Amino acid sequence: MYATSQETVKIPEPSTFLQEVDHGYANSDGVKIHYAEVGKGPLIIMIHGFPDYWYTWRHQMEVLSKDYHVVAIDQRGYNKSDKPKGVENYSLKKLVGDVAAVIHHFGKEKAIIVGHDWGGAVAWQFAIHLPQMTDKLVILNVTHPNGMRRELATNPVQQESSSYARKFIDGTPDDPTILFGKPMTAENLASWVKDPEVRIHYIEAYQRSDFTAMLNYYKANYARPPYQKAWEDAQKNPLPKLKMSVLIFHGLDDWAINAHGLNNTWEWLEKDMTLVTVPGASHFVQQDASKLVSTTLQWWLASRANQAEQKN
Repeated sequence: MYATSQETVKIPEPSTFLQEVDHGYANSDGVKIHYAEVGKGPLIIMIHGFPDYWYTWRHQMEVLSKDYHVVAIDQRGYNKSDKPKGVENYSLKKLVGDVAAVIHHFGKEKAIIVGHDWGGAVAWQFAIHLPQMTDKLVILNVTHPNGMRRELATNPVQQESSSYARKFIDGTPDDPTILFGKPMTAENLASWVKDPEVRIHYIEAYQRSDFTAMLNYYKANYARPPYQKAWEDAQKNPLPKLKMSVLIFHGLDDWAINAHGLNNTWEWLEKDMTLVTVPGASHFVQQDASKLVSTTLQWWLASRANQAEQKN
């Protein structure tokens, strides 16, 4: 049973780890970006997707904070970050700028970038356009931009899976069926969260969020038909190959992002790529397979010379 926005609910006491997390704000061209930070060492920036907030990374933050300075942000529009009006304020260029602002806020020149879903889309674009600021790249359950364009053009399964995004592009939060046939409420947005105590935190975060802003991510950035033309244009004007090591996690029970979009990703990279597929995990692989994701991240980072650590 979900708590409603009208009910008085008791927030569970935070764990010892959460008591160690510090909070602050970075200024991104006048937009305040809230972050949670823990640990010391090379900087890691973690970027959530839809519908989510910084807390999605709690398991990974606890493990990585032993060796890294881990900073998980609330993307603009979500939770405690600012919520500027207008679709144009949610372009990938603006979202990439937010990540750069957080890195600069901590006085660093680069960071390890980790992103899931829309946060993964931002992470791909950050690495493509700001490679000098990207030490390493970690992506969860979203494909390279080329992979998504190709699948939308050629894969009927992905085309059908993306029907919700087309509804988001055309709709508003007031549509009573906008969210997979349901109204867009904090409770419905949190329905994917399995732990009832954790769900309470999510409902509170969504009550602080802007539903129009959430849809603006899709309106500003998601590919529109004709998909074939977008894929042809991508091939004629190829993106630069990425110059950093890349780790990709993909929960295979994800119905929104088809795993076939991962094919040929290695052709768009110059360095090594590690792919971890997780049967039984859904779109939110960082929570469904939290231990696997956390320990693999720990191993993968430790097995590569940390450029940020050497530089700073």
